Amino acid sequence: MQSKGGAKLEDYSKEAVGLPKIRRKIIEIDDEKCDGCGLCIPACPEGALQLIDGKLRLVSELFCDGLGACIRSCPKGAIRVVEREAEPYNEREVIKRMIKQGSNVVKAHLKHLKDHGQFNYLREALGILREQGLGLDLEFAKEIMNETLKHNHKALKGLQAAPPSLNNRRTELRQWPIQLTLVPVSAPYFLNSDLLVAADCVPFAYADFHQNLLMGKSLVIGCPKLDDAQFYKEKLEHLIKTSNIKSVTVVTMEVPCCNSLKYIVEEAIRISNRNVPLKHIIIKINGEKVEASHKSTKGVRACP
Repeated sequence: MQSKGGAKLEDYSKEAVGLPKIRRKIIEIDDEKCDGCGLCIPACPEGALQLIDGKLRLVSELFCDGLGACIRSCPKGAIRVVEREAEPYNEREVIKRMIKQGSNVVKAHLKHLKDHGQFNYLREALGILREQGLGLDLEFAKEIMNETLKHNHKALKGLQAAPPSLNNRRTELRQWPIQLTLVPVSAPYFLNSDLLVAADCVPFAYADFHQNLLMGKSLVIGCPKLDDAQFYKEKLEHLIKTSNIKSVTVVTMEVPCCNSLKYIVEEAIRISNRNVPLKHIIIKINGEKVEASHKSTKGVRACP
């Protein structure tokens, strides 16, 4: 089967084998409204859309970032953004494919990420281009980098090293964002890392959080009482599996509602089918740290 451009459908429909689906935003196409005009396709620099048999098709969930840049280009209102189970968006695969299509396509994608404030994906894309030894023209590169640096400065404001009066303590935070709902699971700082999963309140209660818990680790935080536990479990499972996480330390407060975070992490490791060491630490209301014991389940082994 071929699109108008001569591309075979099977060339674009192969999703990543074994990647678990996650709940996220992605486009949906109304076949009844779509007349096959193709005006929306140039608005998708990621290449997620193709015309097949006279109708628009989302040919790869991996390539759809769910930002909906294509919607404004559809005169029939046949495209909308929905939230559903889908393959996780993969910036690395998108960039690898775009490199073959030329620098103008790559530039359009980077501008698309910048305009939508997707600076984590933008940094990842620029890193991949550097890995491949590919450069952009000087003025365009400056524009993109200036936006990224501005965002970094704003996001990390207030995270600088503490003054000497606090015994030269400094932040051990190596990434942004940190909230589990917001972090991109394909971010390079997760790859082959030791992961710290902390309840939201822990850094406020435990004064030595940075030096005794966070140092040398990647980080996600969340609240098991206020947030979606099922979403957390699925996202952690995907993160553990795809980023080759070496170990997981989960830190909770001593209050009963916080303890469920440990079980969410345990279940995520179990369904990931990876033998990842797991350590559980409890922080008391008075700031005391307690090494907690726990039983091992299938796919989970205790940290030494």
